[in-house]
Amino acid sequence: MELKKYKLGEIINVARGASLSGEFYATEGKYIRLTCGNFDYLNNCFKENKSKDNLYYVGDFKPEFLMEEGDIITPLTEQAIGLLGSTAIIPESGKYVQSQDVAKIVCKENLLDKDFAFYLISSNVVKQQLSAAAQQTKIRHTSPDKIKDCIVWIPELTEQKRMGKLLRTLDSKIELNRAINQNLEAMTKQLYDYWFVQFDFPDENGRSYKSSGGKMVWNEKLKRDIPISWETKLIDDVAEIYNGATPSTINELNYGGDIVWITPKDLSDQKQKFVYKGERNISQVGYDSCSTHLLPSNTILMSSRAPIGLLAIAKTELCTNQGFKSFVPKSGNTAIYLYYYLQHHIRQVEQLGTGTTFKEVSREDILKFPILKPSDNVLDLWEEMVSPLNDRQLEIQKENESLTKQRNELLPLLMNGQVLVNSDLSDD
Repeated sequence: MELKKYKLGEIINVARGASLSGEFYATEGKYIRLTCGNFDYLNNCFKENKSKDNLYYVGDFKPEFLMEEGDIITPLTEQAIGLLGSTAIIPESGKYVQSQDVAKIVCKENLLDKDFAFYLISSNVVKQQLSAAAQQTKIRHTSPDKIKDCIVWIPELTEQKRMGKLLRTLDSKIELNRAINQNLEAMTKQLYDYWFVQFDFPDENGRSYKSSGGKMVWNEKLKRDIPISWETKLIDDVAEIYNGATPSTINELNYGGDIVWITPKDLSDQKQKFVYKGERNISQVGYDSCSTHLLPSNTILMSSRAPIGLLAIAKTELCTNQGFKSFVPKSGNTAIYLYYYLQHHIRQVEQLGTGTTFKEVSREDILKFPILKPSDNVLDLWEEMVSPLNDRQLEIQKENESLTKQRNELLPLLMNGQVLVNSDLSDD
């Protein structure tokens, strides 16, 4: 396959967004201003920015700054390491206003396929050039001119279309899976709310307990009414709590073994509900050298150092570093309930954090944290209903990890011409 050398400026136009005055930022309105928070740079896709509450813009702006569905955008400010060179696609027309931290990419269609361009700009070839040319300030910046100065090698247009279609098909499947998992998680959270917050779990006659007049009693510890047969316990009563530890980094014999070892980075980067592998395993020598614990499947993992409150369910035997408190349920029907109980009360857990250098929640404080203990028959029914949803989420999560790995390995091979796309396959 023949590749032709271009500067990006020869095959795309790059337009900076508008300078939007802060006096017109609002908590509600018709238009949302695009920011760097709209880039999911780990998955290279668009995300809704939920980190701020003043994202609406109620001032005037030129029509060309109102984005259309399918527009390609890339950030001009590196507010997180690795952000420069990320791309995203606008999901809806007439809703998002382009700000000056975001550039719009427009392809010269006789030279560059739009789908191919999305992956080209986010490829390592372009990212490395942008990183090298970024202004070295506290927060690094790039510019439309620096993007246009990047050198790329691309195939002819027909081959671009095949590549773009294949990669877009993989990403569409990943996005669909992600949406399915979000819906499954929303269903589970809603069920938790009905049963354990509103107390409308099914009674012995299948009716909603509280709504149908189920007896409630005041609980002094929780400062609210709870079902009469339920109890208030301490976390210590329902789960064993373990600290983690880290082997010495001096001795490399401690690492590279078969024992799965989790750090908070494995949760914060992936944002996954389930974990069954970490960024780095440890050896039996490493395990024996420190005071970490081997934890069974269905252990609830919670990061107890900043950021406090990242939660996951272990789906293999593993151990953790000292950034975690791990909850091993004493009863088989408690694990999923405990995960959602901690998630629902995570703000109260965070408030237990103390320390000057960094905040940390101690094991002793976690042991004394109160938990509402439902009756066993309700927990059994909850487990029976929710376990299939969790199993399906895990299955989809694993499939997405496999698809993402396949896409990431395929991308550089396609971009440098080492792999061709079969024309019959691309037409399927």
